[in-house]
Amino acid sequence: MTANTTADASLGIDLGTSSVKVLMLSRQGEQVAHAEIAYAVCHPMPGWAESAPQDWWNATVTAVREAVVQAPQARPAGIGLSGQMHGVVPTGTDGTPVRNAILWADSRAQQELHVYRCLRSEARKRLANPLSPGMAGPILAWLARHEPHVMAAMRWALQPKDWIRLQLTGEVHTEPSDASATLMYDVLGDCWAADVVQALGVRTDALAPVLPSSGSVAGHLTSDAARLLGLEVGIPVAAGAADTAAAALGSGLVASGTAQLTIGTGVQIVTPSDQPPIEASDPVTHHYRAATDAGHYRMAAVLNGGLALGWVRETLNASWAELYAAADQAPRPDDPFFLPHLNGERTPYMDSSMRGAWTGLTPQHTRTELLRAALEGVALTTAEALASLFPDGCGVDHLRLAGGGTTAPGWRQLLTDALDVELRAVAVAGASARGAALLGARAAGLMDEAGILELSTPAVTSVVRPDPHAGPRYRERRTRFRETVEHLRSPSTSSCHVLA
Repeated sequence: MTANTTADASLGIDLGTSSVKVLMLSRQGEQVAHAEIAYAVCHPMPGWAESAPQDWWNATVTAVREAVVQAPQARPAGIGLSGQMHGVVPTGTDGTPVRNAILWADSRAQQELHVYRCLRSEARKRLANPLSPGMAGPILAWLARHEPHVMAAMRWALQPKDWIRLQLTGEVHTEPSDASATLMYDVLGDCWAADVVQALGVRTDALAPVLPSSGSVAGHLTSDAARLLGLEVGIPVAAGAADTAAAALGSGLVASGTAQLTIGTGVQIVTPSDQPPIEASDPVTHHYRAATDAGHYRMAAVLNGGLALGWVRETLNASWAELYAAADQAPRPDDPFFLPHLNGERTPYMDSSMRGAWTGLTPQHTRTELLRAALEGVALTTAEALASLFPDGCGVDHLRLAGGGTTAPGWRQLLTDALDVELRAVAVAGASARGAALLGARAAGLMDEAGILELSTPAVTSVVRPDPHAGPRYRERRTRFRETVEHLRSPSTSSCHVLA
């Protein structure tokens, strides 16, 4: 670094599922550097999803060094983190993983959900979230049952971004936005749910201490980490946030009464909340702590968005342009349905046994109609998720639209017609990494929370309104889609004795 540099920038590290993104912001909130490095996700068994944490760290080191080279006049004063949610890194006393990390997309812990179903209703309500096998609690229960040697060697059960922070600072912490997404956190009481953790067969002292907020200082850059990254020793490192919470902060989605739709691999509809979660034993939407000091957010999460569209595209040997062009074809009364639930589904079904299908096919249907059905199937699934998030009717007059999977005009129109709500596209590049960098700036004292929010209002790039003539058709299609889904779902039953 040159002698005339000043510590007026912040560095955001966003640990995604398949790549790490590093973004450097100036004190004025302008992006001055960006780097991205990919790594592998392995699937050693059907339904399993794992990564080697050392791959994450190696990629992070490379990406940070690339970003530093891009902005030689910028000197990071603080570091913030964002990370993929739900998964677990079983870690030994020296900070080394004792096995590969198990990720959010993993479904091996399906049977361990039975432990949750046997909890008392009051304990379930305090978790404030639906049951999913890819969350830390069920994963740890699976490890306790199937890999007791891992549990014996494990000192800490860390979230992915918290493991990266351990490599940066040598300290073990977590914060509320990630902890609340583990199915081991009392969201109502804002602390670990010790009774649930014990019921899972997990040591309560294996869970990291919870810092007050995402902007809290969680340690300082060690000499070893500084040498590897090409940074100065002692830089403060913020606690950071779960990627969805960081993205909301980075894109200015913080006020109640707003909501954002993002379609990537999956689909997320997020709405901030200043209210505690509504008590429910079997919710179908998520309620997590936000990256702001006292905020929360509610989320409808759909697993099969771009993931299902990508599968259809490859299966039918279509380009992305061909797929999106199919949305421009005029719909017909006998159009087939596509059920996109290739990997099971979360909101509103919370059913990992669900599978995909085309239905209602005739010899007259063409490849283009199959492609259009795929787009419509994702749109209708998204509409069902939106209805679950706002069960008393859409609580917002529009949805902000983000994500690279929603840029084609015809696809946007199909979405807004199926959802029956105005969509306002916003341009926010690297929202999770940006949110992480803003948290790093806060940890360094470059700005407070109010200053962060002033820098995070995105520009609306286009507005798409529902076609009033399409309304009756899509209401009828949604009813038939819902009936088709329920008809094809596998019935499941479970029973248990309630745990004391």
